[in-house]
Amino acid sequence: MKRSQLAETHTLAVLVENKAGVLARVAGLFARRGFNIESLAVAPTNETLSRITIVVDAESAPIDQIKKQLDKLINVVDIQELDGEHSALREMVLVRLDVEDESRVVEVEELVAGFSGSVIRVGGTQMMISLSSRPNDLDDFLGKLQPFGVQELQRTGAIAIPGIE
Repeated sequence: MKRSQLAETHTLAVLVENKAGVLARVAGLFARRGFNIESLAVAPTNETLSRITIVVDAESAPIDQIKKQLDKLINVVDIQELDGEHSALREMVLVRLDVEDESRVVEVEELVAGFSGSVIRVGGTQMMISLSSRPNDLDDFLGKLQPFGVQELQRTGAIAIPGIE
């Protein structure tokens, strides 16, 4: 399903203490409350803190309620709702395609270059590509790849940081 076809979403950047079990407590909060998570990505920002980027289905719960519940968790340091226009939000996709001949490889390479993606590997009758971009751009890219025989793909969740003012 295209991300653009999903219900309205909100993106939260949650800064948490980088300790064992924190992600499980955050995810458990969402599960207990019946809040639907569209995507979740987490990584350390330094030795003591991690940033969790959560894209939440706005219909499953009011955003204010989600933020209040998160704020009650002891290891949560900061919560920011990110504006899609002013924040940097990206996803990544890896795709493995079947390509019958060299002319198909060239067509795919041109398509990938048009989206500022990368060809990771070409071998035999397959090629692997990657692209990092906004979710709607990934939707467009994947739509244009369909005629080339997508064999496998992996799409990450969103990562985001607040924009520059």
